[in-house]
Amino acid sequence: MSLTLRLLVAMSLVFGMNRPLAVDAATAPGAGAAAAVSPLPSIPFEKYVLGNGLQVILVENHRLPLVAVNIWYRVGAANERPGLTGFAHLFEHMMFAGTKHIPRGVAERLLEAAGGSDSNASTGFDRTNYFDTTPANQLELNLWTHADRMGYLLDALDETALANQQDVVRNELRQNYDNRPYGIVDLALYRMLFPQGHPYRGAVIGTHADVQAARLDDLKRFFKLYYAPNNASLVIAGDIDKAATKKLVEKYFGSFKRGPAVPRVNVVTPPITSERRAVIKDRIELERVDFAWITTPPFAPGEAELDVAAQILGGGKSSRLYKKLVYELQIAQDVGVSQDSEMLGSVFDIQVTARPGHTAVEIEAAIESELKRFRDEGPTVKEVERAVNTIETGFVHSLERLSGVAEALNRYAFYTGDPGFLPRDVERYRKVTAAAVRSEVVRQLTPAGRVVVHAVPGEKDLGPQAPTPEPRKYPPGAGAEAVNADEPWRKEVPTAGPARPLKLPAPRSFQLANGLTVIYSERRDLPIIAARLVVRSGSESNPPRRPGLASFTADMLTEGTSSRNALQIADEAAQLGTAIGAGASADASIVQSSALKHNFPAVLDLLADVVRNAAFPAAEIERQRRIREAALLQQREDPAALATEVMLDMLYGPQHPYGYTGLGNERSIKITARTDLEGFWRRHYVPNNAALIVAGDIDEAELRSLAQKSFGDWRPGAGAAAGLPAPHPASARIVLVDAPGAPSTALAVARPGPARSTPDYPALQVMNAALGGLFTSRINMNLREQKGYTYGAASGFSFRRGGGPFVIRTTVRADVTGPALSDIFAEVERMKKEPVAGDELEKARSAQLLSLPSEFQSNGGTAGAFAQVYVYGLGNDYYDRLPQLLGAVDARQIEDVTRKYIVPDSMKIVAVGDRARIEPQLRKLNLGEIVLRPTQARR
Repeated sequence: MSLTLRLLVAMSLVFGMNRPLAVDAATAPGAGAAAAVSPLPSIPFEKYVLGNGLQVILVENHRLPLVAVNIWYRVGAANERPGLTGFAHLFEHMMFAGTKHIPRGVAERLLEAAGGSDSNASTGFDRTNYFDTTPANQLELNLWTHADRMGYLLDALDETALANQQDVVRNELRQNYDNRPYGIVDLALYRMLFPQGHPYRGAVIGTHADVQAARLDDLKRFFKLYYAPNNASLVIAGDIDKAATKKLVEKYFGSFKRGPAVPRVNVVTPPITSERRAVIKDRIELERVDFAWITTPPFAPGEAELDVAAQILGGGKSSRLYKKLVYELQIAQDVGVSQDSEMLGSVFDIQVTARPGHTAVEIEAAIESELKRFRDEGPTVKEVERAVNTIETGFVHSLERLSGVAEALNRYAFYTGDPGFLPRDVERYRKVTAAAVRSEVVRQLTPAGRVVVHAVPGEKDLGPQAPTPEPRKYPPGAGAEAVNADEPWRKEVPTAGPARPLKLPAPRSFQLANGLTVIYSERRDLPIIAARLVVRSGSESNPPRRPGLASFTADMLTEGTSSRNALQIADEAAQLGTAIGAGASADASIVQSSALKHNFPAVLDLLADVVRNAAFPAAEIERQRRIREAALLQQREDPAALATEVMLDMLYGPQHPYGYTGLGNERSIKITARTDLEGFWRRHYVPNNAALIVAGDIDEAELRSLAQKSFGDWRPGAGAAAGLPAPHPASARIVLVDAPGAPSTALAVARPGPARSTPDYPALQVMNAALGGLFTSRINMNLREQKGYTYGAASGFSFRRGGGPFVIRTTVRADVTGPALSDIFAEVERMKKEPVAGDELEKARSAQLLSLPSEFQSNGGTAGAFAQVYVYGLGNDYYDRLPQLLGAVDARQIEDVTRKYIVPDSMKIVAVGDRARIEPQLRKLNLGEIVLRPTQARR
């Protein structure tokens, strides 16, 4: 979605500019009148250009002791040569392969040890970006890393690094497209939208054949042309001193050579003049329909109107397509509509998944009927108003994080050439009217100009498969060359600046007379407030024959109260620029929302109505039952999700509440009655079993008044305590779920872990960081970076009130399932033979400790952290104590918890993949009995 009015308001809030734009009923955009008069905001940033052409944008903001570094290169799939689709994305991976002064993997280890967060990169059709957020005293380390990639990548780029990252990218393609439900449908959609030879046709990730065909000389040419300072824009936002930061930028980037002038992309995207259609078979249960059009580019006339149209048509429960297809006709499972803005042709996409028993043909007719009505009548003033309000609030929240601030400024700079484009953008959105929205829909979303794709169940056709070459040995540095003159001082790792005191927010609390606990954190930097009503009962409170009951109950809360029906709840929330979400975890049920300050009282009233006055209408129960049945099918279409479902059953058995995902099973969904739902709600949704958790721009006096008004007369109850039965694990060691033809295998290796209350928690977090919790962990570095078996591998403890699972998860190439599993167990065994100590321990400990402030960048994150404090009874001083607990973890504690909890012989294995290819590999490992299980079977 483009930078819409939500960004404009957000910028004024984040940076302390003039008051935000006001929009009221009398002058709402949809009414066709001008917005209420308010000064145009200005963004306090400084932009300058180095002598080599690097654009630098500085934003000084001291609200958190953090700094975000974000660099955009003006290169993406649009700049690829024919026959090299996916090349820009492959090159993004190559930028992490090591440089002249920073050997492969060192930068990631240093940044993790420094407390880095929001660290990654992404490639689009038009640009590639790299970003890291670190504690403010590690700005120099952050810049050192990005600078060496820009200036000295080619010095270390060799055949070995290329071969490894080709494997990694192809695993990403298998995991996210070939082996994901509807993945090949998404790829087919772009091949139909854009003609042969168009750079958008292959999608950003490209094809196996093209990725494998990339050569080192191609990488060198690409780097020299596009990864020069004059083709980049650097944003540094956060707790900085501008003068000192400028000196660091000059030190690390100033000596780099200017690159050649980058040629403009000379591509004309031809319009679609007659409808294009296709039926794509995939290994799916539910049919799907996509309608897609090529539309106006970013910031061009009509784009803002299409943003609003997308929200009106498919933006949540208050949208037209949801109301008609999901709610009224009940033929669709989900609806999504987006305007994805790109320079050579944006894509407006309507995507609807059918319910079981309904077809793509039926869905298409219903979509077309709604589109015709939209073209004929246009939206209402109220719909436009709701859409703009929702868009505004959503983007405000995205800018709570410094990484979001930096990304927004770079986006403005990239697409408009001016990070200060905000005033003109304001004017653009002030002009949006209901009539203008209808006009753009009629003009751009024509029946003749669209692509229609039906996804239906059938044998998946992945086309010719490029073989994976056998691993080859290359001489170190084979093919490397230099662009910039060496500067030996760059070999020295920068020293951190003076550390800021690690002060984490401490929740404050009070209690209402009815027993409701109110926990809050006051933050005055943004006029945003997040609220969560947390009930200390979740799926562990499900009766044995009703798995999924807690989740079913939570889902029903927004489906009607004694005074509002489901659509009224959705519409009122959207009018307030928010949504009310509800759900259940193993140990808690949560109803949550977030709003701009001036809307918060009304949002809290709506949230209270949902929690306290649920009506459980019979018709809504049946509608929700159908949704859950279809969601269970969707869960089993996804290999990784299916592996998790089977793994829980293996570890705990079918009579244990932890033995299921939140959906439960087919039988429980079918037999759950209104009395079950209402009974769970009455027993557990009582004030003395709940906490209202609020973070944001509110003080205690105001919150007391609002909480008393909304919840003061809520009557207390028993708050039934849950009791967990003993687990009954499966006798088999390995379960194999056959997915014929699957190019990848989803693996889960697991055993029960400890409860959240364990005093071993800090040591377990540090130990797991080293084993599989960090990108540079032992497991990920082995399977991804050394062997190229996977796109990623990770481990983690799912801490619960009882003993939740410890799981190692990955998706690997089918032909290396056995070797990958063997390496996983080798790494588990190595934890005992080569314990975590020394520098590895320091890195893992520091990564956990120093990244803690990043968890509190947003009000939602703060509320979520305090919800954990309440649910598990950790005490309001928990985040005062946690840094000391993590900092005290030593090698002896790591060895103790490793011996105690990492027990290879007790680990169960789930493999979801092509039995014909992977069963022989599993049997060679002699790990134990293998049981075959159909996709939908339960013990």
